Amino acid sequence: MARVDIPDGPGGEPAMIWTLRPQLAGMVERMIHGAYQQSVLPPEERELARMRIAQINDCVACSDFRAPSVVAAGVAPELYDHVAEWASYAGYTDRQRLAIEYAELFADDPAGITDQFFTRLRSNFSDPEILDLTLCVAVFLGLGRTLAVLGIDQSCAIEV
Repeated sequence: MARVDIPDGPGGEPAMIWTLRPQLAGMVERMIHGAYQQSVLPPEERELARMRIAQINDCVACSDFRAPSVVAAGVAPELYDHVAEWASYAGYTDRQRLAIEYAELFADDPAGITDQFFTRLRSNFSDPEILDLTLCVAVFLGLGRTLAVLGIDQSCAIEV
């Protein structure tokens, strides 16, 4: 149940929340568009990071959500099955594991993002890719927590 009064309308609370501050809705749309449409990362890496954030946020909507652009890119549904055991699951590449680990550290233990971790990250990702991953994780974490804190995280009407 939402913690703020949201007007009724198309798309329900997750869509209508932005009508409370229409001046900021464009910013949110650009953040989402950037993460899904302008990222240089392979969609699988981005999605694994997003899913780890969804698990950390305990967001049902985000955990169930699959962007049409991700589905169109051919990301297999099975990709999501082992995110919680990323460290031991042999089916992920080194880059995929690092993307998940980075998302987890970013969300739960930013002080754990040490110089040693960054050395590992930089051995697999270029600096532009690291910035891209960082911004995507920030968008996923920030918007996911926004919806969770406001009590509208059980359904999603994001168009990407």
